Amino acid sequence: MLERGGYGQFCPVSMAAEVLCTRWTPLIVRELLCGTTRFNDLRRGVPRMSPALLSKRLKDLEKAGIVTVTRNAGTVEYNLTPAGEDLREIIMGFGFWGARWVESQLSLRNLDPSLLMWDMRRNLVLEPLPPRKCTIQFQYPELPPNRKNFWLVVDAGTVDLCGFDPGFEVDLLVRSALRTMTAVWMGIAKVRQEIEAGNIEIDGDRVIGDAIQDWLGLSPFAKEPSRVR
Repeated sequence: MLERGGYGQFCPVSMAAEVLCTRWTPLIVRELLCGTTRFNDLRRGVPRMSPALLSKRLKDLEKAGIVTVTRNAGTVEYNLTPAGEDLREIIMGFGFWGARWVESQLSLRNLDPSLLMWDMRRNLVLEPLPPRKCTIQFQYPELPPNRKNFWLVVDAGTVDLCGFDPGFEVDLLVRSALRTMTAVWMGIAKVRQEIEAGNIEIDGDRVIGDAIQDWLGLSPFAKEPSRVR
């Protein structure tokens, strides 16, 4: 386990907090619980975290018995131990508490297109999409040129996220403000209503466009009713 310091209390709450409540650590565990195992993919889930700090936190989690590190043929993978998996209900509970009690309009100030698209990629529902390769482009016109376009490429049951043009024919273009798409993803707004209001524009394959709410899905925390008045 980690060396003890800080709280100096022989209490399970303080001992757990010393392991888990350092900055960024709960978000790293969130990414690992979502199935991310590679360092660069972990970075995409915490894009504002420096690589050096991410490396340090992973080493801390390894020392704490929460993460195992596997090195094979030049690749490194990070996986949760049983102790790490046992954190699932705790981390999800954090998220559900936030959805219930944190003012949603405040959370919409913290907009990050890379994180939004990464979250959408891993929660995309494949069944409503055609059984062939298809490319869906998301465009956020108000952002700088190097951050306004993202492509989801669905092929053979896998979904890749590209921040640059992959060179494939685009089946559907989805254009909206980042705030609007984030609100849809968090369940604060309905995609069909935003389309009808002109806040989301779609262009391309009509079948894919008509099924957008079905394949887009929602954040795992979107269905939690807010109790903030």
